[in-house]
Amino acid sequence: GFAVGAALMGKRPIYVVRYQGFQWLNASMVVNYAAKSKAIWGRPCPILIRSIAMEGGIGPVAGSSHHSLFLRMPGVKIFSPMTPGEWRAAYEEFMAGDDVVYLSEHRKAYDNTEELPPLSLKNLDVVLFPISVTRFAAGDASYELLIENTAIVGIHHISQLKPFSPSQEALNNLSTARYGGIVLDDDYPDSTAKALALDLHNLTGARMEVLGLEDRTAGFSPQTDNLPPGKDRKKAFIKRLMTV
Repeated sequence: GFAVGAALMGKRPIYVVRYQGFQWLNASMVVNYAAKSKAIWGRPCPILIRSIAMEGGIGPVAGSSHHSLFLRMPGVKIFSPMTPGEWRAAYEEFMAGDDVVYLSEHRKAYDNTEELPPLSLKNLDVVLFPISVTRFAAGDASYELLIENTAIVGIHHISQLKPFSPSQEALNNLSTARYGGIVLDDDYPDSTAKALALDLHNLTGARMEVLGLEDRTAGFSPQTDNLPPGKDRKKAFIKRLMTV
């Protein structure tokens, strides 16, 4: 509420949310007022929301990402920056406009100083479209499958979820990939991942699958936590896809 009020008074607040799970309580003021203010009353309400994800036995509110909460609402731009350059680009987008900008960050990105370029190979079997922390293990999975002579896997990272505008190189790779593509997410797959997968299918006609959290509670203990798909789970999913 304070952040929304400050934005209405001409400030450009940066609102930091320590755990993304708290967005279940915070989202209403943002999507039902701040995001609608410009369209309904002609009064912009620019807020930059730094929403920080993590996981691993620290309580139910820390169950990976929750960017799906904001995807369906007009008036919100959504980024998931995992590199310094991507974070800077998202910040510049916020400063250049007057919209609500949601940054779905992840704590594991804070030690990363390198950019994550696409991996575009010839004769691709599968193309991965990873989001958030799933991006870091995607390269390892692709490399190991290549070394094992199991599959040739390309990678096109997604840092801007909304509006979603995949590169022409990504679309070309996907349209020629033998088994299609997979959108990877550290949110539950029945929202953001499926929405982007549908967009990619409509743009290319390629077969699309999604992989994210399992359909069970995330957060609480290291032994029973529901973690984002890691390298081994990605590899197993790709191998199953190639047998269907």
